[in-house]
Amino acid sequence: MNTAILLIGGNLGNRSQNLRKAVDLLDSTAGKVVRASSLYATAPWGGVKQPNYLNQALELQTPLTATALLELMMDIERQIGRVRREKWGSRVIDIDMIFFNNDVIDLPQLKVPHPQMANRRFVLTPLCEMMPAFVHPVLQQPLSYLLSICPDPLPVHKRQPSLSK
Repeated sequence: MNTAILLIGGNLGNRSQNLRKAVDLLDSTAGKVVRASSLYATAPWGGVKQPNYLNQALELQTPLTATALLELMMDIERQIGRVRREKWGSRVIDIDMIFFNNDVIDLPQLKVPHPQMANRRFVLTPLCEMMPAFVHPVLQQPLSYLLSICPDPLPVHKRQPSLSK
């Protein structure tokens, strides 16, 4: 069994309902969602004017390989209504693989650990709620330390407790 750490988020439609759908679909098709962070309201990344996001970190136990999980995640995004138009654009749902076990994966379609996660407060904050002592397999630093030195100035606010099962 593999452990995948995911970040889900979106800023269109009923954001909390879309996150709930993503958790349910992941849980029913990819393995078992065993842990989830609180929901966090976060400012949009990339300097694009758009509504705030709602984000949540998940721990998924899965028999799938990383590439098979990526394909399933993209299928789940499509099922919920994701249409890819522009980088950092508004979206109904986004599912990102942040970690997969302690693996380092460098494929054209998948890079794990997520290459920008240490520079994004909206990723680090929910991860630190779940696993602050987890050591990044490339940077060799605990997530709590990476959050303490994160250069991202954008606000991240805990919105409500987890929607996990």
